[in-house]
Formats: sequence, C-alpha cells, structure tokens
Amino acid sequence: MLQRRADDTGLDGISSGNTAWVLASTALVFIMIPGLGYFYSGMVRSKNAVSLVLLCTMAMAVVAIQWAIWGYSLAFSHTAKSAVIGNLHNFMLLRLEETTHPNASTIPESLYMLFQGLFAALTCALTVGAAAERMRIMPCVPYFFLWTTLVYCPIAYWTWSRRGFLSLLGVLDFAGGTPVEVCSGFSALANSLVLGKRHGYGEEQFAPHNFLNILLGTALLWFGWFGFNSGSVVAADGRAGIAMVTTHLAGSVAGVTWALIAYFRFDRKLSSFHFCSGVVSGLVSITPAAGFVSPWAAMVFGVVSGVVCHFAVDLKEKLHFDDALDVFAVHGMGGVVGNLLTGIFADKEVALLSGMTIKGGWMNRNWKQFPIQMASTAAGGLWAFGMTFIILYLMNLVPFLRMRVPQEAEVTGLDLAEMGEAGYGYFGPHFHPKVTQVRSGTASFTLGDSNGGSTMGIDYLRRFQSDPPREYSPSDSEKIHPNYPTKPPRVGTAPPPLGKDLDQSPEE
Repeated sequence: MLQRRADDTGLDGISSGNTAWVLASTALVFIMIPGLGYFYSGMVRSKNAVSLVLLCTMAMAVVAIQWAIWGYSLAFSHTAKSAVIGNLHNFMLLRLEETTHPNASTIPESLYMLFQGLFAALTCALTVGAAAERMRIMPCVPYFFLWTTLVYCPIAYWTWSRRGFLSLLGVLDFAGGTPVEVCSGFSALANSLVLGKRHGYGEEQFAPHNFLNILLGTALLWFGWFGFNSGSVVAADGRAGIAMVTTHLAGSVAGVTWALIAYFRFDRKLSSFHFCSGVVSGLVSITPAAGFVSPWAAMVFGVVSGVVCHFAVDLKEKLHFDDALDVFAVHGMGGVVGNLLTGIFADKEVALLSGMTIKGGWMNRNWKQFPIQMASTAAGGLWAFGMTFIILYLMNLVPFLRMRVPQEAEVTGLDLAEMGEAGYGYFGPHFHPKVTQVRSGTASFTLGDSNGGSTMGIDYLRRFQSDPPREYSPSDSEKIHPNYPTKPPRVGTAPPPLGKDLDQSPEE
C-alpha cells in the first residue's frame, strides 16, 4: 500500500514475483467479502440470514462499478494536485495500461486498481452490519454507490495519495486503519442512529442463530486478512512476511483475550462467539500497523484491542443505540486503538525491510507521531459519521429510497419480505406458518412471529399434489409438517425433521 520508491511510473520495473503475490493477495481479499456475509448472517436471527450475505456480495458488485467509473481515480489518481480529492485522470479506467502507480511501482496499475477496489467494497459492506434486520435491500444499491464516492474515496485519498493532507502530515497507515476500520465503524454508527432501533429492542434478546456461520465467516476473514495486510506491502519480501506474522499474532491474542474476559464476566463458558469477535478486533487493530511493527508489539495490539473492543460493546446499552452487529465497537474502536498504538510502536527498521523510510513512532523517539495518528483518526471518523448521516437523511426524504423496512416486514424477516427467499427449510423458533390455502404449484401461508406484531401474507412456491384448491384449518399444517413443533424449541437446540416431503398430499 505504501511502497514508495523512486518516481518510476513506467512499465520497465515490473516484477513478476511481486505481481504474482499481489494477484494472490487480491484473491484473498475477495474471499473476505462473502466471509463477512457469513459472519454477519450467523449473528442475526434465521429469518434475516440470507439478506446479510446478499448485502455484502451486492456491495462488492456495486462498488466495482463505482470504482471503474470514477472511484479509483478519485481515490488514487497520481496526477491530482488537490489535498482532499483526486481528479478524473483515470475515469472509466482510462490510461491504466500506460503506467504503474507511485504507491506500487513494481506491479501493473490495473492490478493495483483491483486490489484497492476490493478494499473499498469490503469497507462498504462493513457499514450495513449496524443496521442489520431492518434495512431495505433495494435502496442499498444507490447507498453503496454514493457512500463509496462521498465517504471512502476522500478518506483513502487523504491517507494514501502523496498529495493527501493526512499523508503530507506524516500519518502512518499501512493497510487501512482510518480509510477502512475507522471509516466503516463510524459510518455504521450513523446507520444505527438514522435507522433507529429494531422492533422489540430492549424487550427481547436478539441472539445469534448459527454459530457455525460465525466460525466459518471468521475463518474466511482471518484467511483473507493475510492478503489484506501482507499484500499491502505490494512486494514479496521480508516485510510482507513480518506483516503476515503480526496479523496472525494480533488476531490470535485478541481472540483469546476477549474469550477469557467473557468467560469470567458471564457464565464461565468458553464461547465461540466471543472468541470470533475477539479475533476480528485484533485483526482490525493491527491493520494500520502490520508492516510497521515487530511481532512482539503485535501481541500488545491483540491484548489492548481485545479488552477495549470487548467493553466497547457495552456502549450501545449505556448510550441507547442499536448497533446490531457491534460494528462500531469492533471496527470503529478497534481502528482507533490500532491507529494510536501505531504512533507508539511503529519501528523504522521494519519499514526498511522493503526500502521505505519513516521516522517511526515512540519506539524511535518520534514523539510527534502519536498526535498525528490522533488527528488522522479524528478527521476520518468525523467525516465518515457526518457524511453517512447526511446521505441517509437525504435518502429518507425520497419515499422509494427510504432505508427502514415497515414493521410487518421486519417481523416477517428480510429474507422473505425483501427477497422472497429463505435460507432454511426450517425457519427457526420465531416462525410459525399457518396454511390457509393449497393449490397445485402454490401454497399460501400466513406468517406469524412469536415476537408479536402483525402478520404478512406471502405466496411461497411449492408443488402440492392437490387440485382443485382446498381450504385447511390451522391444525392441518401438522399434517403437511407431521413433526412440526407445537411450541418453539429452546434457542440453541437443533431443528426437528420436517417429516414427509411437502410434495405429498396431507392424506398420505
């Protein structure tokens, strides 16, 4: 990310080894986005699981379009003179084949563009977690486009462009402490405030429905983070190796730290959910520092981020906002921790492994670095929160762009209400269908929710061998689902089998 050597912007200096490593790193960053979707999907109720995976992958597609039109040029144009935003020199990805980028002088600029575009997509996807279970899906398409243009691109330019004002100030941000983590965390906070609390918030417990999805998502994020951080060296060298080691250590230490705190604070059980949350907080905190600090310092990052982010989760209860998936606590506060600790532990000897010269942090008696890191964090956090708040507020003034779903759609679940799809044949303890009518090829259900609230009629396509239409009483639902429970199962128990296939008629 910050590989700045001579101002060689021709193609003669291309390194096949560096290019191969960044190609692999780009693929690793790609896998983080569906990984984030699975991580998020496990943390919500079953009726909203698919919507989170869709939103994350949709963010990747929309941001790819924005990045090609003008996003990359606004964030990384190396001909811009401004200190706050790039120009349109690479509009529609023009002239990429003519040069390399000054930040990555040994790989093709087209590859650097794609690598950075996936950073933007991941950051955009992170922001939706705070508004999970109540955010309309269709308006997210323009939201993703606008947010990347007005929030991410300026902050990325400030930090990583040689003419960006934070770069000129001397900020050290290896792989996105401010543009990715602080930006997504404070934008998520704005999302949670503008959209308001979920129906039933404070009255019922919104427990994760699938811990296997959380573990799978964490594994994919952890795996991809090696490319996210090590690939930011933009070279296959010793510094990339250090970045990979520091990434792994910070995530490992933070995961154990968070899990142990939760073990002693709560019910003396070692929770996979708490462990996964800690791992992510550690990976977040090391992001701005991975290529600037020694391995032993990464362990300090893990301990501090595990403690700070764990207790930051409590802020939403004390301050009464509904950050559904703790994006602000983990990414926002984790990014703040990482930025500030970089000002203390950055070591110029580590940067020299790839030929980069820095003054370092307090480790090298550069006492000014810490306030510079504070200034970068404040600028990025304030811009991200303010602009996201304005974008959402203006979108809510347009009826078809309003972000909040109606209450009955929220009660039904976004998977069915917004997508007409469901992730599970068994819909979980809050889903109680009542068959009202069956036709050949179509069944009409009335969908209730044990949380209370109104019901919603949905046409759910299934093949039934019953023609002409027949009317059924509520008890007949048990004939179609012979083993369907009469009472909701206890949370955490396995769903019962559905019995006969739905293609069979009730009499069979």
